[in-house]
Amino acid sequence: MQSPLFNHAEQQSQERYVIQNPQLLRVSLTGHDDILARKGAMVAYQGLVDFDGEYQSSSQRQARARTGEGLDLMRCSGQGTVYFANLAQYIHVVEVEQEGLTVDSSYVLALDTSLHTEVIAVDSQYGVSGTGKYQLNITGRGKVALMTSGQPLMLQVTPEKYVSADADAIVAWSTSLRVQMQAQTHNSSVRSRRGSTGEGWELSFLGQGFALVQPSEVMPPQNAAIGQGVAAQFGVGQQGAHGQNQNNAWN
Repeated sequence: MQSPLFNHAEQQSQERYVIQNPQLLRVSLTGHDDILARKGAMVAYQGLVDFDGEYQSSSQRQARARTGEGLDLMRCSGQGTVYFANLAQYIHVVEVEQEGLTVDSSYVLALDTSLHTEVIAVDSQYGVSGTGKYQLNITGRGKVALMTSGQPLMLQVTPEKYVSADADAIVAWSTSLRVQMQAQTHNSSVRSRRGSTGEGWELSFLGQGFALVQPSEVMPPQNAAIGQGVAAQFGVGQQGAHGQNQNNAWN
């Protein structure tokens, strides 16, 4: 059998994290160092690998319930090779060191167990309790795999040059940066924790470090259900691909 498909065979490497292709991550497990990954992100694996889908500390569960921010993780252990992907997002491996990384948890695919995560709040310009945005601080030493919708833009922040970004487009930034959230509109409806409020908020970064921005203001839905709400907007609802297929069957 011959096909260009066979040009996409797995890559051989001694590295623990390997970008198999821009939208697929290959991770090697040696039996000593486990990895944490987004639930449901495994697309294939080889070897003897165990997946624990109940991995979450009590403090993480409490933070998730209180803020809505956090990671639904599974612990992957054993010996073998695991492939991770999510909604065909572009994948980027970041080495976290002393500087630390602040990220929206929606963009985390996998990370080393040596890293520590903590939910923090980004203050808004109003200084009102309950106003702003929750994010995830990642500290320690290790690697984390991030996802973006399209190829991202890395912006350097210096004391002489601050950066502002749409709060829906920002993916991650250096933890050392000073950050303020502010509204571009006077509409009173944006004076609340963001969630999915749409346009109106931006983050301003000052100090020394970087800010990572994706060429999209939203990420595709993580748990799109056919025929419900946002799923239909992305072409999988009754008016999307499923509905179109049914219509085509009748034509």
